[in-house]
Amino acid sequence: MYEVDERDEVEQLEDVPQSAIGAPIPLVIADEHRTVLAYYMENRSPEWDGSTVRILDAVTSNEPVALIRFEACIAHFLGPPNDEAFEGHPLESRGLQPYAAFRIKDSSWIRRLERMNSVHEHHRPEKFFRLQHFIFAFHDSTFECICRGFDVRTATGSIHSMIPEMVRLLHA
Repeated sequence: MYEVDERDEVEQLEDVPQSAIGAPIPLVIADEHRTVLAYYMENRSPEWDGSTVRILDAVTSNEPVALIRFEACIAHFLGPPNDEAFEGHPLESRGLQPYAAFRIKDSSWIRRLERMNSVHEHHRPEKFFRLQHFIFAFHDSTFECICRGFDVRTATGSIHSMIPEMVRLLHA
């Protein structure tokens, strides 16, 4: 993971579908240029009283799914922290929280990648100025990436049934 400094600023994204609080079951498919993230969206009935639990799985559930395609994605990871250890994330004290999506302005991770690339004889720092750092915080994991931007699609089905569409989006 990267280390943050005083310049990193957390901005919550309002125009991204809310992930399922209990079991979003995120899946990532990537190549060298694009990354596609799929997750179950929050789909709670207005009549739900909190006394029952809906069990979702990646293969058989038929739920609303968000498909997020990241353009010119140069780095990504899916892993810790989960919601119970979220205060261990280096940006938690700046407003990062579970179950939401964020843009990190003036990202330490982007600046670190730019410095790492500066040894290349054809290094152009301005290529890094267009990049953005996004974080999608889920129940059991956190997804982070560095890319130029993203677009959102939604579908209905299981996470596994989305794999062909995710592969198509890599090359669309």
